[in-house]
Amino acid sequence: MIVIGLLVAPNAKAASSNVPLEDARVDLGDKASLYRGAQTFMDSCASCHGAKMMRFGRIGEDLGLTEEQLAKLMPTELSKPGDVIETNMPADYAQQVFGIQPPDLTLTARAQGADWIYTYLISFYEDPDALWGVNNAVFSDVGMPHVLAAEQGLKQPVYEENGGEKQLVGLESPERPGSMSEEAFEEKMRDLTAFMVYMAEPAALKRHQYGPYVLAFLFIFTLIMYLLKREYWRDIKH
Repeated sequence: MIVIGLLVAPNAKAASSNVPLEDARVDLGDKASLYRGAQTFMDSCASCHGAKMMRFGRIGEDLGLTEEQLAKLMPTELSKPGDVIETNMPADYAQQVFGIQPPDLTLTARAQGADWIYTYLISFYEDPDALWGVNNAVFSDVGMPHVLAAEQGLKQPVYEENGGEKQLVGLESPERPGSMSEEAFEEKMRDLTAFMVYMAEPAALKRHQYGPYVLAFLFIFTLIMYLLKREYWRDIKH
């Protein structure tokens, strides 16, 4: 499960830290990336989170998926394209474990932005004083474990003294690397971020597809109007 910064401990700071945001480089035209992101979302996020405004059938249609590809995204053999993405985690269990029910993630990208999500996903670090033994440079005191630590490894914090208090100024490479290289993990998180951007506004994908045609129409229409204007004004001047 990946919890996108809205699942916090009761005493958490809704932190917008001083950490500069990384460029997520989201490309909604890259449907292979969106599909990989959808797979990561279903494998790593949907066990705790829902996306109740997103239907599997819409994903399949927008991304041009085959029936076999779509079936790999759906949680069970009984799932149907008309189903929305729902979590199987009981609300009382979530309350017991996290102290809060994990939020629906459908619109997270609209609320936070792609760069914020991507930077958040790659910015977990080891913090023995935190509830789950980890913290996040973008969202301080986030109330979640880093469930992809096995793939990324646990980054190490770099602190500086500021007025007698420790201040996080950066992150170093993990002491024990994960199963993925840094580049491969970051690419995986870019795919996930891209899918969440698409999920927050699926119509944007079609706007990207229609955009060149609309611009071509406007160019031709403007040219025709210009030629008509010249023709009308030529008669008036004479």
